[in-house]
This record gives sequence, structure tokens and C-alpha cells, in this order.
Amino acid sequence: MSRIGKKPVPVPAGVTATVDGQKVTAKGPKGELFFVANDEVSVKLEDNAVVVEPNSQSKDARSKWGMSRTMVENIFKGVKDGYERKLEINGVGYRASLQGKNLQLALGFSHDVVYQTPEGITIAVPKPTEIIVSGISKQQVGQVAAEIREYRGPEPYKGKGVKYAEERIVRKEGKKK
Repeated sequence: MSRIGKKPVPVPAGVTATVDGQKVTAKGPKGELFFVANDEVSVKLEDNAVVVEPNSQSKDARSKWGMSRTMVENIFKGVKDGYERKLEINGVGYRASLQGKNLQLALGFSHDVVYQTPEGITIAVPKPTEIIVSGISKQQVGQVAAEIREYRGPEPYKGKGVKYAEERIVRKEGKKK
């Protein structure tokens, strides 16, 4: 039995939720999101909470039960508060800046990398070595942060590159004589 799946997802104050078959739609102060649940689970709106239950006791249905409940919870949090991911840049001459909506990164290449911000995502650069990616979709915020980090991931010897703010780089010792 899924311990996560058993719990109903309460609809937060300020968010309106509708369930239409397998589609759960949430509208809140930040925007609107929806999630279409797999056919292996059933979704119902009861007592101002969304209840997710498996249709059978098959392994496939039980594996999608907890995931579906978490996805519903994520869209509720996204339309109410939103998500953000912080990135840090380490390295001499490495910096970020905004050019309109595009993010310009100087990462030690012969040219600056220009990242075009997708729709629904906001990128802020409070310091030249800090990037904040925010939006209402947890998946999209994580994807954009991962794409920015991919340009120059942190290396283990000096720690140079783009890393998540909460990420800890395991450092390696250099060559010995």
C-alpha cells in the first residue's frame, strides 16, 4: 500500500480545483495548471480534497498511485506559491546577466552563451554569480535549471562551473609529484 497515495490532497485556500474524469485542473493566484492521471488510477474531489485511488491491486496501478497524488499536490503548490531554483556560478570571469528576457552567460568559452527563457519561466540575476529560476510548474523550473547547469557543470578539482545552490561538490585532490 502506498503511504503517500492514501492521504487525500487538500485544496489550499485561494485555489479552485476541478476534476473532470482523469484531468485535475487547478486555478490559483499564480496561474492555471492541469494534470492528466493515468487510467490505472481514479481521481475524485471529496470534501475540498482530491482523493487518488488505484483501480486494481496490480503492481503498475500501485506504482502510479503515489506518483499521481504527488503530481496533484505539486500543481496545487505551483499555482498557489510557485517554485524556484537557485544556481550559483563559481570561477574567475564566470558571470551571468540578463539581456531582455534572455540569459547571457560568460562561462570561459570563446563566446558568451545566450539562453532563451521559455514561456512561463522567470529568470532573475540578483548578483552576477547567482541565477534564480522561478515559475509555476515544478517540472519546467527543474528542466530550465538543469539546462543552464549543463552548459558548464561543476568540476571536482577547483569547483568551477554552474551548480545548484544546495548542491555540495565532492572535491578531488590534484596530481602529486
